[in-house]
Amino acid sequence: MILTHDENQPQIDPTSYVAPTAVVCGNVTIAAGCRIMFGACVVAEGKPVTIGENSIVMENAVLRSTDKQELVIGDHCLIGPHAHVVGCTIEGSVFIATGATVLHGACLRTKSEVRVNGVVHLRTELAPETVVPIGWVAVGSPAVILPPEKHSEIWAVQKPLDFPGFVYGFSRESGEENMPAMEKITRRRSEELGRHRSDRIIR
Repeated sequence: MILTHDENQPQIDPTSYVAPTAVVCGNVTIAAGCRIMFGACVVAEGKPVTIGENSIVMENAVLRSTDKQELVIGDHCLIGPHAHVVGCTIEGSVFIATGATVLHGACLRTKSEVRVNGVVHLRTELAPETVVPIGWVAVGSPAVILPPEKHSEIWAVQKPLDFPGFVYGFSRESGEENMPAMEKITRRRSEELGRHRSDRIIR
């Protein structure tokens, strides 16, 4: 399904393929030779999404930009099934395996790999040809790569990166009018996502 969002229409090269059950929505540019497979979701929530030549997005992967962060994927990348990639920069020839997650503001340099269920945290930079092992977490710039059981060490790097502030514009603590952070976040996201009510199906 191809949809407009905020009056922006996807631009898809005629040599690319978008599966009938995939969704491509909004200010998305898909270059020549790409394959967007069944159940994949590619949505521009404000900033653009750009996918380079001959890149492949496998089944049920979710690719999103946000109002603050564009999503750029270079040439010859493979995004595996059930991966989640949001508001980041992925250079050429990068492999993101099944179930991997790459978060807001991250940058994966050329030929890097995020293996099955690996995580690249927000505002994290992977050097060229870096490998994030199965289930491990990369965090910081330059990246520190740790196994998930090292939570306290991961958190020591992650906390100053300020996920709620960077992504949602709110701190973890209560703010104005003593409104809890999650209430502020969900109110804002509800309003932002409500814009999809005006989306229009192209085909």
